[in-house]
Amino acid sequence: MTQQLTLPRIAAPGPAKPSLGVAGLVTVLLGAFLPMLDFFIVNVALPTIDHDLAAGPAVLELVAAGYGIAFAVLLVLGGRLGDAFGRRRLFVVGAAAFALTSLACGIAPTAWALVAARVAQGASAALLLPQVLAGITATLSGPQRARALGIYGAVGGVSVVIGQVLGGMMISADLFGTGWRAVFLLNVPFALITAALAVRYVPESRAPRAAGVDLPGTGLLTAALLSLFVPLMEGRAIGWPLWTWVSLGAFPFLAAGFVRTERRAERAGRVPLVPLSLLRIPEMRRGLGIALPFFTGFGGFMFVVAIMLQQGLRLGPVAAGWALVPMATGYFAASLSGPRLIGRFGSRVITAGAVVQGTGLIVLITTVLADGAGLTPLRMLPGVALAGIGQGLIGTPLFRVVLSKVPAERAGVGSGVLATAQQSSLALGVATLGTLFLALAPGLGMTRALALVLTIQVGGSLVIALLSSRLPRSVG
Repeated sequence: MTQQLTLPRIAAPGPAKPSLGVAGLVTVLLGAFLPMLDFFIVNVALPTIDHDLAAGPAVLELVAAGYGIAFAVLLVLGGRLGDAFGRRRLFVVGAAAFALTSLACGIAPTAWALVAARVAQGASAALLLPQVLAGITATLSGPQRARALGIYGAVGGVSVVIGQVLGGMMISADLFGTGWRAVFLLNVPFALITAALAVRYVPESRAPRAAGVDLPGTGLLTAALLSLFVPLMEGRAIGWPLWTWVSLGAFPFLAAGFVRTERRAERAGRVPLVPLSLLRIPEMRRGLGIALPFFTGFGGFMFVVAIMLQQGLRLGPVAAGWALVPMATGYFAASLSGPRLIGRFGSRVITAGAVVQGTGLIVLITTVLADGAGLTPLRMLPGVALAGIGQGLIGTPLFRVVLSKVPAERAGVGSGVLATAQQSSLALGVATLGTLFLALAPGLGMTRALALVLTIQVGGSLVIALLSSRLPRSVG
């Protein structure tokens, strides 16, 4: 009997995972840089906008807050849409929309037209930014992903300071007589270039199974965040009328309703806007716990120090921006060295960063109280630089921690949750610490009010150090 030879079957290889090359990484990081830059660049332009458009304090607050509110409330939805329709496609659409809405800001004829354009600009940024983190998470792995997230963290921190410096320089230069409008018009060519580069260099990725839009969850999340941010950002300027307190009182009920709705949807087998099962991932849950005090303190720090430099020390917008360059330098250097340090010391880098940041803040408090009226940017330099180094050591590994265990198919929603926590906390820092500073300054004086706000941020550094001690030592 002839014996039949059976050859083993060789499975056909599946489709190769799309990979983000160097040009693609530069492109998506430019896409991250533009919306984060715009969050703070308008700060130095507000006095000029007030003068040109007769905006008044309440409308002026909306020029700054409208962008941040729209940005924060739509970020998770932007991540979900990228999962469903393709992250590169949404990145390109978001970049093109950002160019268009920036143009609308730059040519706005009235203060209210500028507010509307800023809200639309924030919505376009919410389409753009989640695709950056999701694209990095879905297309890179191992050391490449670690390096990319480290650079992303550096870009996030430095963009805030560059926004202050660049905005001041452009307003002072008054390019072609555009004044404050140049800070928005500059976005247009860069956003269009970003969209064109993405078409060529960024690979497409999406979730294997597209999920529908969670309308109840989206509505409740939007209502909850609006009920918190609108009164916090507008209350001081309009004298805290009754509706602001009613809105703040509604926030916990709306937030609880959102959690119940999302939990019920997930138990029923539907895909909620924010799958609460993500919070069962210890790295995600604990990392978000650190993100709240970190970004709240960072947003508040940038706001109150900028006011102190311009209104307290009477520095012009350019000089005030340059005074923060030591912080940006420290943040950037710490961020770039982050991947190597994390590989060796793991999450202890975050703990060390919290200690360094707290030390820098204490040095700055001591300098502010000792020098008083003689305070100068040069005397502030040691404290500001130390704080920047500490912030870089926290921010860089934080993104890696939060996203390290998120499955690739859920990269969009995971990135949207992280980006929402980041932007919401930045806005919360401006609204709470900024409002506290402005309320205390007339009675205590700016130096003592600044010292008190910085003392609160030292407490935030202590919270970060304690929470980071519970993270896994090894960071993926």
